[in-house]
Amino acid sequence: MGCKLSQLAASEFSQDPLERPPPPSDPRSPLTAKQQYCIMASWKGIFRQIEATGIILFVKLFEENEELLHLFEKFRELRNKEAFVSSTELAEHATKVMHTLDEGIKGLADMDSFFAYVRHVGGTHRQVPGFKAENFLKIEQPFLEAAKTTLGDRYTPNIENIYKITIRFILENLVKGYEEAGQENGTKET
Repeated sequence: MGCKLSQLAASEFSQDPLERPPPPSDPRSPLTAKQQYCIMASWKGIFRQIEATGIILFVKLFEENEELLHLFEKFRELRNKEAFVSSTELAEHATKVMHTLDEGIKGLADMDSFFAYVRHVGGTHRQVPGFKAENFLKIEQPFLEAAKTTLGDRYTPNIENIYKITIRFILENLVKGYEEAGQENGTKET
């Protein structure tokens, strides 16, 4: 009962879990374990408003990149912010994209699943006529602005940094998936 091993084991279990260092994260992840915890906690606030956040993302995306509208047959005729905000088709697509980002963010806990999922989604965009890999990267700023709008004062400089790292990592892997799908199909990036 009084041996060193028992004392060590007892002290490990009685220690406050918040005082223990977080377990190491997968070295392929761009986030530390603490950053991953922070984004998961923060993401809950966005997920509760996933459709509204997605609409904000797409409104900002099209304000900054009007040339992308030609890729979206269902809402390419929309020309102003009011039309975007009230479009059912845009809301559906925005929600679908946000759910993809949700899967990517949650997938950071299992990097093998993350890479398989995100790169598969990237590859599916080969089917979109006129789509180019660099279009994925145009989502970064609108996404960050949408997250900031949704989170409000919870969007601290630390959270902003974590979201920047995360969205960039997701988008880079969408691009890799798109490029890999092109190599498999024998097509070149245009």
